[in-house]
Amino acid sequence: MQPRDPGGPLGRILSDIRREFPTFEIRRKRDSALQRALAVALAAVTLGGQRSYLTHYHTVLFGKLYVPDAWDRMDELARYVLLRHERVHLRQRARMGDLAMGLVYLLPILPVLLAWGRARLEWEAYLETIRATAEVYGLDAARALEDEIVRRYVGPDYGWMWPFPAVIRRWFREAVADLEAGASARH
Repeated sequence: MQPRDPGGPLGRILSDIRREFPTFEIRRKRDSALQRALAVALAAVTLGGQRSYLTHYHTVLFGKLYVPDAWDRMDELARYVLLRHERVHLRQRARMGDLAMGLVYLLPILPVLLAWGRARLEWEAYLETIRATAEVYGLDAARALEDEIVRRYVGPDYGWMWPFPAVIRRWFREAVADLEAGASARH
């Protein structure tokens, strides 16, 4: 499932990703036995809390982007923002390798309830989501992401990876403040 590179920001980021990661592909989660098995495992480990892995969550694994059913309903700008986030994971994989990244993502400190390694990897990627959202939709849209990102960290979506909402809110607000400072400096 390799979409042609459309014009605009989406086309540019797809071209950039493919240049940086020549084996990059976009694949459907439902077509992958491994992704379907991961969906079952995640639903079991989270006691049914994560039931939307195949339908709403995008996953970079082994240099491929596995897309859920929701991919088809996303407009080009939403896909652009998402690809900015996922490119961070591709770069983390290039920097760390598959094994090390997998271990950091799953183990430190616990795989569920307190996953510091996963939280750190996702902080880096969500920072890019915040930046891309501000770039495409404006600072108000970036600010509006706060509750959703906090919910993902402290809820079952990522296995309650960082159950300290005040820490996530502080990090989020610092990230937005940095964007606001950068916007003010440019004017």
